[in-house]
Amino acid sequence: MSVTLKSHGHACFSMAAEGKRVIIDPFLTGNPLAVETADDIKCDAVLVSHAHSDHIGDAIQIAINNDAMLVAPYELAVYCERQGVKQVFPMHIGGGHEFDFGHVKLTVAHHSSSIVSDDDIKGISNACGFMLTMGGKKFYYAGDTALCADIELIGRLNDIDVTALPIGDVFTMGIDDAVVAAEMLQARLTIPMHYNTFDVIEADPEEFAARVVTQGLRALVMTPGEEIEL
Repeated sequence: MSVTLKSHGHACFSMAAEGKRVIIDPFLTGNPLAVETADDIKCDAVLVSHAHSDHIGDAIQIAINNDAMLVAPYELAVYCERQGVKQVFPMHIGGGHEFDFGHVKLTVAHHSSSIVSDDDIKGISNACGFMLTMGGKKFYYAGDTALCADIELIGRLNDIDVTALPIGDVFTMGIDDAVVAAEMLQARLTIPMHYNTFDVIEADPEEFAARVVTQGLRALVMTPGEEIEL
């Protein structure tokens, strides 16, 4: 069975198996590294980890365009429904559910979640990560998070095929902490994310990958638009 993982830049990935495709945190409009637009995306479900603009991004429009299921923490899912998404599935951290495209479990992410406008700031739910299982392959998308003990528990309880970890520092883990997280998780493949989109999160993904390899693990730096088979 073919299972693929595609990078869309920043912290956006899509996973496909058995004729189904799921996209996570599709920030394309306004992303200087993106090679696709929201109208290019075809998917069956959209997963949104939190409400910050570089993660919710084009999620609402993509869900509407594709009549796709949008999965997010409870309050954020309700917010998206009120913005016109027809199918939403509210969840919360620690909960899992079997969908027709695969299994989703929401994991702890130590981060905030809010929508910031010119005249208002609205906190919306908690940030989360995702454990997405499709076609028998398990993808741990850490989301925006600090290094925390929860990551070790996630690694101990799950046989992870691939993980994506933020390395850009300032708002999330930097390289040093992300290397520790990779060691905790022991995934078969580790991919860096959330770096170099903006000057403030500049980081060297090749340095991260090399340091992960010294731990006896595999690492891969993916470029926007690149797709790999798991």
